[in-house]
Amino acid sequence: MRYFASLALAAFASAQGLDLTPQQTREFEISVMERIADLALIPPKLDTSPLPRYDYDQLDYGMTIGIARTPRGRLWAAWVAGEDGPKAFFVLATSDDDGATWSKPRLVIDAQSKNLPMYRSVLVGNVWSDPRGRLWLFFNQSMMQFDGRSGVWASVCENPDADEPVWSAPRRLWHGFTLNKPTILSTGEWLLPVSLNPKGFGPFEGAFKDLDPFRGANLFVSTDEGTTWTRHGHLQFPNPTWDEHMTIERRDDSLWMLARTTTGLMQSTSSDRGRTWTTPSEPSIQHPVARFHLRRLASGRILLVKHGDTIDSHEGRSKLTAWLSEDDGATWKGGLMLDERKGISYPDGFQAPDGSIYISYDRNRAVDGEILMAKFTEADVLAKSIVSGGSRLKVLISRPLKAKAARPDPQRP
Repeated sequence: MRYFASLALAAFASAQGLDLTPQQTREFEISVMERIADLALIPPKLDTSPLPRYDYDQLDYGMTIGIARTPRGRLWAAWVAGEDGPKAFFVLATSDDDGATWSKPRLVIDAQSKNLPMYRSVLVGNVWSDPRGRLWLFFNQSMMQFDGRSGVWASVCENPDADEPVWSAPRRLWHGFTLNKPTILSTGEWLLPVSLNPKGFGPFEGAFKDLDPFRGANLFVSTDEGTTWTRHGHLQFPNPTWDEHMTIERRDDSLWMLARTTTGLMQSTSSDRGRTWTTPSEPSIQHPVARFHLRRLASGRILLVKHGDTIDSHEGRSKLTAWLSEDDGATWKGGLMLDERKGISYPDGFQAPDGSIYISYDRNRAVDGEILMAKFTEADVLAKSIVSGGSRLKVLISRPLKAKAARPDPQRP
């Protein structure tokens, strides 16, 4: 509170004797809010001994973030607890038996503090196992839900299969959010999707106008396996909502990007390795205002996980299905139903060395708060049914157990 008190005193002193117009008053308010947003620049702490404070009986919310596999087969799942809003924080758990059973929370990132003038959230991100076997944890930190700048942070674990994994100190990469895994190009470059929202929420609206030229779907590139990241390309989609963009390298070396907007999915392509992009257009894929999953598989096919039992339809956040394309997204085959229920969302996944595909997602975030997993193969997708031994659907990863009254899910605006 000392920081906030000194800031208030400075603001009071600066405003003394001023006859401000309404515009000048708002500009003054924004300048103070930008100083408050600097509290999100403080490096967060990773809690590797989160029990019992963050045990399941203390959690009452669940929004999936992602899932990854280590070289020895350990599964790491990450999700958001608290809420999809200012009170959000990260929780991670592991499975050493291919998802049959899961540990209690092993890592928590909770940036809340009683010394702050408002909430400081850790809201979105992902987990990713890189080609060297290191486990990356990407996450954002922001005052409230979005302070107009936020920031992408990364922590790397060199020994994710160990009994006591060791994580690097969080490093801030840039502003904004990362919701999806990096893409590795044929050149060896790593592309990291970073979204910067159009404007801050609530009292932060209008903050950080110097970042306005960079708002939208950004791509950062690393040519040294993540040691450094450089802003590489940028695209502003019409009617954006968090972007949540994903990029695929096509066989002709062009890049294909899909992104979330308020009207559904939109697409763009790049012929110069992601530096410039074509005018966004609507693909044939119909999807609600929600996250999707898009990855190139080892077979060369593209995997798409979306809502809807056909490519060109959906019924909101229900009927989560998996599809395959053999022609770089021009047409789609299969349609394996992963979960037909309502209230499911936010698929993320990876492909294991044996070809198995793993997808995590959530169900009824604020009521059931379940984090779930599906394991399947390309043969299952093409057959539209589980035909492979070892494939499983609706596998429970976690469920919050804190008693609570039912309340509506505060979906993203």
